[in-house]
Amino acid sequence: MSKKIKVLAISGSLRKKSTNKGMLRYAQENAPADMQIMIADIANIPFYNQDITQKPASVEKLFTQMKEADAFIFAATEYNYSMAPALKNALDWASREPDNYLLSGKPAAVMGSGGGMGSSRAQAHLRQVAVFLNLHMLPQPEVFANAFSDDFDEEGNLVSAKIQTRVVEQLEALKKLVLQF
Repeated sequence: MSKKIKVLAISGSLRKKSTNKGMLRYAQENAPADMQIMIADIANIPFYNQDITQKPASVEKLFTQMKEADAFIFAATEYNYSMAPALKNALDWASREPDNYLLSGKPAAVMGSGGGMGSSRAQAHLRQVAVFLNLHMLPQPEVFANAFSDDFDEEGNLVSAKIQTRVVEQLEALKKLVLQF
């Protein structure tokens, strides 16, 4: 592949100082030379409702970014043993497009931070949803972090060398998966 691999990263957390967004920022800053990561802003996407017949501008922007993406990285924030509603909502909007063309068949990776178990339960739930969406989820390496540890600074930036290494390993694995497609 001679062109840059375009990856769209989406965090389930809407908070500015989110550790999940911090993980995505680290990924963006440390992506392989032939990979470009754009972080989507899903804060203004309304709840999916089939009665909304005119797509809001925030949804149209996300759809344009998804269409251009060769792959996805999801930062699966964990709320009550599941993924955050903002991430699920963005996926629900996209899945309603004809033939699920924005998501179907594309490679994806997941990472996340949360409580004691990182975001393992949210990641497992996202993987279940990905089956229906026909996303090709990268099985390994898995990237989990404790959001309440010293793995992050007060701004939510990833500072743990161990987790940083895992993020870079995941990016390399995602690149390999994209090239297989």
